[in-house]
Amino acid sequence: MTDPRGGLDTTRLLAARYRAASDRPYLASALYALTVVPSADVPTMGVDRHWRCYVSPAFVDATPVEELAGVWIHEVAHLLRDHHGRAGRLSAADQRDRYRVNVAQDCEINDDLLADGLRLPAGRVEPRLYGLPDGQLFEVYLEGLPPHVREHDCGSGAHGRPAPWELPGSAGPAALGEAEAQALRRHTADAMRAHQRARGNLPAGWRRWAEQVLEPTVDWRQALSGAVREAAAWAAGAVDYTYRRPSRRTPALRGVVLPSLRRPLPRVAVVVDTSGSMGDDELAAALGEVTGVLREVGVRGNRVTVLACDADVHAVSRVTSTEQVTLGGGGGTDMRVGIDAALAARDRPGIVIVLTDGFTPWPAETPSCRLIAALIGAGAPRPPAWVETVRVTG
Repeated sequence: MTDPRGGLDTTRLLAARYRAASDRPYLASALYALTVVPSADVPTMGVDRHWRCYVSPAFVDATPVEELAGVWIHEVAHLLRDHHGRAGRLSAADQRDRYRVNVAQDCEINDDLLADGLRLPAGRVEPRLYGLPDGQLFEVYLEGLPPHVREHDCGSGAHGRPAPWELPGSAGPAALGEAEAQALRRHTADAMRAHQRARGNLPAGWRRWAEQVLEPTVDWRQALSGAVREAAAWAAGAVDYTYRRPSRRTPALRGVVLPSLRRPLPRVAVVVDTSGSMGDDELAAALGEVTGVLREVGVRGNRVTVLACDADVHAVSRVTSTEQVTLGGGGGTDMRVGIDAALAARDRPGIVIVLTDGFTPWPAETPSCRLIAALIGAGAPRPPAWVETVRVTG
């Protein structure tokens, strides 16, 4: 059947989409969310950021159904991987070079599709054509591409810049909003995870993408800084009266001295896991982040105690910088010893921060302070749910 609006063979085109959705059912919802827009101006197929798929009738006529199915998956991959959103975070110079960005994005997609056994039309972009390895993100490929690369334009759904053949804005045929797109990405990632569990044959690139959607990576420095700041504000929240600085209302009351309110700075204990399994670089980075944030919020000097601990406490020091920390140990691991020692001190801390690889017993109940665990390394086991946790990665 030919579409009277533009001579498009819709039977052939939709048969290809059906084949793509049948062979890769985890992509079915995303594929059928695309709205077809026939266009003689688009060279092959392309998508805009509103999930409209522009299709050349001549390209459909000249391309086998099996290869058209691969192109369907290629185009929806641009939208699922939020290529237009990621392109918007590139430098201004890179954003202006839409074709080079598009080639880098095609490299990210096509190596996965070809490894999955999909057929793509001749002339396709692959990383090996530019001497680049498979399995990278487009931001990495972009750095390795030669200048002045000019290839197929997949539209604003890829590089983020409106193509001449696109409809203006979100007008025209059904356009998908960003909230709907995000929900569709998550639904697709869930379907991929279920497929992987049932059949175990999800391509590595899609596995990585699904994991990122379902369990997004958070900058550990930002997360750790936020946790320490919040804990410092919480521990300093106990307002008390003091006569060291009389209230400003005192002069109005002759013979009476009124106390003023004060918000004391909290004391902080940092328990450092010095067992043999700890990585020095990650440990130094985490400790530096903690001490830096404490200085910013005004907690420094003798208000910060560092305890080096494996299965026993080996060194206790009050520090103002990471260079002053003495790390000892290297044996077994039991952070409960360090936590208990910190809380038993005469100047009891309001915050205890534990830097550890996580292979340690934890207290049986919540201590009477704010406890934060900074877990060093991707494989660190999670502590009890009541422990505030930040994962520190490389």
